[in-house]
Amino acid sequence: MSATVGRPAPVAAPDASPADPQKWSGDYRDYDLVKEFVVALVVVTLLTVALAALFSSPDVKQITLGGWAKAAPNDFVLTAATELDGTSGSSHYGMPYTNDPDAAQKFGPIALQNWFGVTIPVDSAQDFVLTPLAGVPGDAALRAALATYQGADPDQRSAWAAAYDKALADAPDNDPAKVADGAYGPVPVLLDRLLTMARSGGLDGALLVQNSFYATNYTKPLLFMADGGYLEERAAAEHLTGEQWGMMNETGSYPGQAWLWLYTFWYQVKPFSTSPNADTLVWMLMMVLSGVLIAVPFIPGLRSVPQKVGIYKLVWRDYYRAQRS
Repeated sequence: MSATVGRPAPVAAPDASPADPQKWSGDYRDYDLVKEFVVALVVVTLLTVALAALFSSPDVKQITLGGWAKAAPNDFVLTAATELDGTSGSSHYGMPYTNDPDAAQKFGPIALQNWFGVTIPVDSAQDFVLTPLAGVPGDAALRAALATYQGADPDQRSAWAAAYDKALADAPDNDPAKVADGAYGPVPVLLDRLLTMARSGGLDGALLVQNSFYATNYTKPLLFMADGGYLEERAAAEHLTGEQWGMMNETGSYPGQAWLWLYTFWYQVKPFSTSPNADTLVWMLMMVLSGVLIAVPFIPGLRSVPQKVGIYKLVWRDYYRAQRS
């Protein structure tokens, strides 16, 4: 009997036919996947609506110029007078609205507010008073008042507006009807018509007109309202001022963005709470703290704190318990 050198002996191939699977001997029942999906959808929807009704954010009605003019007409007229004579807050806000470099908050020589210049130019007298009034049709007295005011020289316009602003501030309850007689020119007529326009809702639309398809830029209405006292009073009533931790709160007594507590915290302590440059100081401090947080894995000693404290053992207690056993 001969053998071939260097070649392995042939091996029998395994049986390639698989064993027959064991057949299911239990019961069968229909399963309606669509029905299960519909039931799950209904349950989740009901839970969502119920939880939203119990724990959702409050839905507070929007504050508008029309609502302001109806609720606090004297405050509206007084604010409009400051817009006209250029003494309002927005008139001297600085960048990005007005070219007033000294208005910016600073940290030494650093004035972040001035870095990009005037990108949203705002002329309080023109944008909030004169231009909206120029679009009111069919009012001869208003047309005459506008022509008289705009035809006068700048010094005369300033004198009229400043005199009426002071008289209005000195009047009982700032009531335009109780203003003493004086040389106010056409200013009382202008502000009376602006109040009428605001009450009708026309001023809201006039200040929202944009040179684009979407007219949703509320910058000018918000600046106008912020110059008065009504918006601040509403904010205080809803616990939204800086002293009330308003940056992280929602309207009313509802909890808001709790993750903002660290940012808001600094506004409650000195020197930030009393500094005129609080926004800049808090921003720079938060940048430093954020940088430290990012650098924690690279700072010797500080990166070892979690290991030394040992909190990880509490988090992974089940793992360590299993290892010990």
